[in-house]
Amino acid sequence: MAKATLAIAVVWAALMVVTATVIGVVEANLGVNWGTMASHPLNPNIVVNLLKDNGIKKVKLFDSDSWTVSALAGSKIETIVAIPNDQLESLASDYNLAKDWVKENITTHIYEGGVDIRYVAVGNEPFLTAFNGSYVKLTFPAMENIQKALNEAGHGKKIKTTTPLNADVYESASNQPSDGQFRSDIHDTIKEIVNFLSHNDAPFMVNIYPFLSLYQNPDFPVDFAFLDEIGKSINDKGKTYTNVFDANYDTLVWSLKKIGAGNLKIIVGEVGWPTEANKFANVELAKRFYDGLFKKLASKKGTPMRPNEKLEVYLFGLFDEDMKSILPGFFERHWGIFRYDGKPKFPMDFTGKGNDEMPVAAKGVQYLEHKWCVVKNSVKDLRTIASQIDYACSMSDCTSLVYGSSCNNLNPRGNVSFAYNMYFQMQDQSVEACVFDGSAEIVTKNASVGNCLFPIQIVSTGQRLTTMNIADFVATVLVALVLNMYV
Repeated sequence: MAKATLAIAVVWAALMVVTATVIGVVEANLGVNWGTMASHPLNPNIVVNLLKDNGIKKVKLFDSDSWTVSALAGSKIETIVAIPNDQLESLASDYNLAKDWVKENITTHIYEGGVDIRYVAVGNEPFLTAFNGSYVKLTFPAMENIQKALNEAGHGKKIKTTTPLNADVYESASNQPSDGQFRSDIHDTIKEIVNFLSHNDAPFMVNIYPFLSLYQNPDFPVDFAFLDEIGKSINDKGKTYTNVFDANYDTLVWSLKKIGAGNLKIIVGEVGWPTEANKFANVELAKRFYDGLFKKLASKKGTPMRPNEKLEVYLFGLFDEDMKSILPGFFERHWGIFRYDGKPKFPMDFTGKGNDEMPVAAKGVQYLEHKWCVVKNSVKDLRTIASQIDYACSMSDCTSLVYGSSCNNLNPRGNVSFAYNMYFQMQDQSVEACVFDGSAEIVTKNASVGNCLFPIQIVSTGQRLTTMNIADFVATVLVALVLNMYV
């Protein structure tokens, strides 16, 4: 009897291990975008371990930085490397440069136990209307040259080129998916690219952002941005839509269908929800969005137009990035499911089975000293230091102070101290970075207030970004103007 009980216990323990393993495995068609536009990026080796600890098996990069890509060697993580828009012109015009690029950025990493590269993303949303057509004639030739170079180097069967496109490349005059078609100004170019993708067995990559539907349209029904089927549905030619993600995806399907490529594989290159700097950007709504998305992926049901298709999506993004452009909105720096230091923001269940738990935090992260920079108590009239606030915010990240954010309810002194500390931390806690014309001081007592985090920056071994373009400077000063309203 005792032996039987022991045997049962052993079997039960084994089953528990298997169950735990299954629960902890991320959906096979789920990946993440790993952006590095941060003043203090995490060490790539730490990031790769973070991905592995959380069972994430796919990652999409925004460049081909050798240190970052090399860190993925031996991880068995499927990788998408990328070519930034500013390289398109040279690669489109010179095949020899394309061959050199493949040799340096692909072949170098392809060896036994090397990096599992699957795609080269040529450009990033190159047909955005904001670019005024700058990359329309460059993207396709660059794709052709890179794919030809991949083929010539012997990588073409496994590694394909594609280009991540924003959902603005197609449109529907009626907002019904069945009326979807590619924009007239790029229609012929898109058709060329689609034929190229079909010929090379490569996917169409699109970025879909339900959050932006809310942000850009005050009349947009809130519930339709989420995938929990709470709000009203719409009907289109007998197909029922309960969320804008499905509707947007199928608008693309219809657009492809109308140019003879209705069965082309689609990958959602970016989808996510920000957690700061807008009334709709918060942890609660982000969790709601991801819960619905993960449940949908777990169901293995596609969209009304492709009900049997297993969706492949890449979350945007892995970390908050304090150097991203904020021209689209202050929320741009807060898309991460992890904070700048690799700590998770909220419980998630990547498997979509309702087993919420906090993702595994980054390990081995080192922080600067426990010091903060705040405004001195002796400063009575805060209006006298308005220019100092402007400077602090223009050279750091004050987006957590805007309406709808976690630090929106600070008092005037708190606003100033937050701005000072952000600059101080971005400057690696340099003593000279906490002067502000004599109005600031360094303290060792945590300056955080309630849910408003006054962060301590990490020790970064990455390449620091220290410059802002003029547009970012102007946009960031807007945050300082918000501060001045309180001063």
